[in-house]
Amino acid sequence: MHQPIGPPFSDTLVRRLRQARRVAVLTGAGISAESGVPTFRDPDGLWQRFRPEELANVEAFLANPTLVQGWYAHRRQVVEDVEPNAGHYALAELERWVTGRGGQFLLATQNVDGLHERAGSQNLVELHGSLRRSHCLDCGAPAPPPTAPPADADGEGGVARCAACGGLVRPDVVWFGEMLPEDAIGRATEAAALADVYLSVGTSAVVYPAAGLPQVARQAGAYVAEVNPTPSDIAWRLDEQVPGRAGDVLPALVERVTGDE
Repeated sequence: MHQPIGPPFSDTLVRRLRQARRVAVLTGAGISAESGVPTFRDPDGLWQRFRPEELANVEAFLANPTLVQGWYAHRRQVVEDVEPNAGHYALAELERWVTGRGGQFLLATQNVDGLHERAGSQNLVELHGSLRRSHCLDCGAPAPPPTAPPADADGEGGVARCAACGGLVRPDVVWFGEMLPEDAIGRATEAAALADVYLSVGTSAVVYPAAGLPQVARQAGAYVAEVNPTPSDIAWRLDEQVPGRAGDVLPALVERVTGDE
C-alpha cells in the first residue's frame, strides 16, 4: 500500500517560520518565469540579433538611445501582459502574517518586472531596479518610461528626454558595469543578517552580491531554505532544499504556517 505523498518542505521549516520574529526572502528569475516572463536572454523576434550586453550598458545607451529605449519599452510591454502567480501572492500573504504578529519581513528581488509589487508585497527591495520606472541620466529626476519601441531595431525614431533638463531618459535598472544601489543591497544584507528564517526562491545563486545573501543569513544563525525545481550551486550549504516550483510550494507552505497552530 502506497503511503500518501507529503509536502516537499519539512515540519522544521513550518515550525521555524511560525516561531520567527524576522523573516527575509530572496527571489530570482525562476518565480517570474512561472508567470511567463521570458528570461533576459531569450531570443525574441526583432531583438534576437542583439546580445543583452550590447544594449544594457551606458555606452550603448549614449551611442543609440532610441534603440535602447525601444528595447526596454518592448520588455516593459512584455511584463505588463503577464500576471503575478501564486508564488508572488503567497509571499505577500506571508508578509502580512509576519507583520500582523508584530514581526519584521523583507523581500529582496533580483527581478525588474514589478510582479511582487503588483501582488501586494510592501516591504520590498528591488535590487536590480524596475522596468516600471525611469529617470533622467543627467539630473536624476523621475521621468515617465518611454511607451513605444522604435519602428525598427536600427533605432530610427524619436528619443525620450527629461522634461526638466532635456537629458536622456533611461530605465531605472542596474546595467552591466554598474554597482547595485548601496541602500538596496544594504537593506537586503541587514535583513539577511538579522533573519530567523531566510527563504531563497527561484534563483540560481550565481549572480553576486545577491547570491551571497542566503549565506550571510546562514552564517548569522538563520534557518535557510531554498525553493527551486533543482538545487542551486549553494544549496548544499543551506539547511533545506525544497524541490518544486514557487507557485506550487509557497502557497502550500504559507497555508501550513498561517493555519491553525
